[in-house]
Amino acid sequence: MQIDLSGRKALVSGSSQGIGLAIATQLARAGAAVVVNGRTADKTETAAAQVRNDVPGAEVTAVAADLASSEGAEQLQAEVPDLDILVNNLGIFGAKPVLEVDDDEWRHYFEVNVLSAIRLIRMYLPGMTERGRGRVLNIASDSAIVTPVEMVHYGVTKTALLAVTRGYAKAAAGTGVTVNSVIAGPTHTPGVEDFVHELVGDDQEWDDAQRQFMREHRPYSLIQRLIEPPEIGNLVVYLSSDLASATTGGAVRVDGGYVDSILP
Repeated sequence: MQIDLSGRKALVSGSSQGIGLAIATQLARAGAAVVVNGRTADKTETAAAQVRNDVPGAEVTAVAADLASSEGAEQLQAEVPDLDILVNNLGIFGAKPVLEVDDDEWRHYFEVNVLSAIRLIRMYLPGMTERGRGRVLNIASDSAIVTPVEMVHYGVTKTALLAVTRGYAKAAAGTGVTVNSVIAGPTHTPGVEDFVHELVGDDQEWDDAQRQFMREHRPYSLIQRLIEPPEIGNLVVYLSSDLASATTGGAVRVDGGYVDSILP
């Protein structure tokens, strides 16, 4: 399949590192003009420079804004009034016994992982529907379906994101705009490396730590390894293209077979 996103503008929230940066890079490879976002100017500019280095000739804009707040979202929209592709990737996670998660932490997780996506959809979906073309993608997680005991608060927000996706897909029905979730499985990022070492100890080499983590904490993975970020990006590129015009309201898995179900 030849996927050409030339002439499309794409925003990837929380794309200064990890999965978001990989998604931005893969969209740029497909020809999209990409907006990279992070909370600080330095990290965001560095990420944009990395995309330009990896994809010579790419059109990349860096916008530093904290999208966990309405002020940050409004700042972003002022700099980027319209989009063809919105990828809500911003999210936080961390291990903590669920009985120790207080109200403030629950609220913070919902602000970052759920409301940031809702705000941006509310801002950009009307323009897409008016033009009769657009893609909204919410990066969810296997934790939306298989709630992890070590981070229930995270899993609950990702479950909510699946419902957000389905609801806004209905709002966009018949307009030519699609809204989907991408269910990402356990993925190799710097943050996940820290998480893995937190769970299995930091006194062993990464390959050994990863194997122990998958064996003890993610034993149902069929690929039996962490997913690499560009593998998430590849699915996002496809769902952003005209080839995926009949896929909407869905929860599409790139989880390494971790979710033990024939349906999401």
